[in-house]
Amino acid sequence: MNGGMIQFEDGEEKYKGYLASPSSGSGPGIIVIQEWWGLVPHIKDVTDRYAVAGFNALAPDLYRGKTADEPDEAGSLMMALHIGETAKLLAKAIDTLLNDPKTTGDKVGVVGFCMGGQLSLYAACVNSKIGACIDYYGIHPSAQPALRDLHCPLLGFFAEHDAYAGAEQVNALTEELTLLAKPHQFTTYPGTSHAFFNDVRPAYNKDAADDTWQRAIAFFNENLRA
Repeated sequence: MNGGMIQFEDGEEKYKGYLASPSSGSGPGIIVIQEWWGLVPHIKDVTDRYAVAGFNALAPDLYRGKTADEPDEAGSLMMALHIGETAKLLAKAIDTLLNDPKTTGDKVGVVGFCMGGQLSLYAACVNSKIGACIDYYGIHPSAQPALRDLHCPLLGFFAEHDAYAGAEQVNALTEELTLLAKPHQFTTYPGTSHAFFNDVRPAYNKDAADDTWQRAIAFFNENLRA
């Protein structure tokens, strides 16, 4: 790990997150939103990778120090998440990142995986300081984004075989975004399953994960660099 844990607050609540900064000294800000497992080493590694790619990246700890190893435990943590409080935490994380002298520009990008993918899209619909959003197979039953309020480009990556964010859900999301004339680009990867980006899980698919990474970096560079 190249980054480290930081603490930030909004005057009422204290939060923590994992911050990784680029070796170049500065770069656009990226908020990395965890899967339902929590702020685990995999998410910290993804945050480090964004820093290596030239971004100032922050992964806020949505579970306040808790993590899970088993799906039942992870599901319980996810369902216990208060969406309103989470939006408040993400807003403060965004402000913290924008106020960091190592962050360039006046908007940040946001990227999330599974639960975090849905929260990424949710945040992009409520926070105008987000300039680009990436949703990896997003799912959270309590986070319902107000898509008419989406104000930034959206990139979506999905799996062909996904019991959570399957073709029906992706098609419905595409139709609504198209109807609302919201800029978006979705890719569904053949032969993949939910969580194919996570290289410590059985579903990992290197070819698909590598392709999304290249697209993600290009997308953030295009939308966040002057």
